[in-house]
Amino acid sequence: MTALQDTATSIREMGVRAKAAGRVLRSLPTARKVEALRAIAAELRAREDGIVRANAQDVLAAQEAGLPEHMIARLRLDAAALRTVAADVEAVLRLPDPVGETTGAQTQPSGIQVSQRRVPLGVLGVIYESRPNVTVDVAALALMSGNAVILRGGKETIHSNAALEGAIRAALEAQNLPADAVQVIHDPARERMRELLRLDDLVDAIIPRGGAGLHRYCVENATVPVIVGGIGVVHIYLDASFTRDPQDVQRAAEIVVNAKVQKPSACNALDTLLIDRQALPALPDIARALLENGVEVRADAEAWGALQDAGIVVTPADAADYGTEFLALTASLKVVSGLEEALDFIAAHGNHTDVILTRDTAQAERFVQDVDSAAVIVNASPRFNDGGQLGLGAEVAISTQKLHARGPMGLRELTTTKWVVVGEGQIRG
Repeated sequence: MTALQDTATSIREMGVRAKAAGRVLRSLPTARKVEALRAIAAELRAREDGIVRANAQDVLAAQEAGLPEHMIARLRLDAAALRTVAADVEAVLRLPDPVGETTGAQTQPSGIQVSQRRVPLGVLGVIYESRPNVTVDVAALALMSGNAVILRGGKETIHSNAALEGAIRAALEAQNLPADAVQVIHDPARERMRELLRLDDLVDAIIPRGGAGLHRYCVENATVPVIVGGIGVVHIYLDASFTRDPQDVQRAAEIVVNAKVQKPSACNALDTLLIDRQALPALPDIARALLENGVEVRADAEAWGALQDAGIVVTPADAADYGTEFLALTASLKVVSGLEEALDFIAAHGNHTDVILTRDTAQAERFVQDVDSAAVIVNASPRFNDGGQLGLGAEVAISTQKLHARGPMGLRELTTTKWVVVGEGQIRG
């Protein structure tokens, strides 16, 4: 389907076709889904040159349009990255299939046998921005969980997504499965997205991946249920107990650098480092490590003064540097009086991924219990809040809401349950 064909009518037609494809997928045996994903991985590898060329068109257009470097980094899909994407598809096919799982079986006094069976959601609408790998990740997860999916990427990914969609649909057709199980909206006009958001008779869930503006637009315009996530400020709280041993200080610096530098454009990258006032002697080592890795460090007055005394020059922070998701090589520092102040600060600004570095088990447990975020991590990088790292395979998004799914959304999070009741002629008295 070309951009010119993406009319208001065709968006509805896409929904109709997706609904029909979903009916086929929901009853598909696991073995057939596994073979479909294996075929997709093979097709991606076979079409490597064409997909990489298509992506190069998008990257060049983004550069000419003056997109920020972190956006271009998300967009880029070279040969090595495409091979990783294909391997990720194969990782999904090795995961347990949640569809058909039965729980809670029991016999009621009336004699009826009741249970709950896990089933696909149906048709997913996934809206995202400049990451073409999402096209494949979501398609693989949707197919393995028995769902059809309509994908709407950003205008900067139009050539990449067309090439990826072509590979996926060709693989499905070769497996005698409905190619309409995976469809991409190529028209970048926002009106097409709005039409998708209102297909409540055909689409069962909308999952946006992108910035706060995209999420807000979806929530305000959708009649389809929206699963919100993927945005939020990431904090690390450095407790004084983690700075008494020089080796721990080195570990803290390594964790903080990994959290900020390994992939600064990711939603689980560090934004704000909170430092216990008693841990200030360790701050220069951590700040040097960040600066050596090209991070712009913005510090509150107390942290700035401590670094100034150590001969380290950083940028003074202002109020806007807290509660901000940077998505770039920028991090803010704030000194707190201890765990209680850190918890209050995170309660005001966090909901995504929050980390404590501590050797005090009581402090760790208090942090885990009190912090109300999608993922709470003790003594490790926030970059582990990821579907692959948590054993889910690829992920559709990281949900920061509380209904249905929270945290990375893998196969199980793309399913729901239905009650199954079996009787022998019982009637209700």
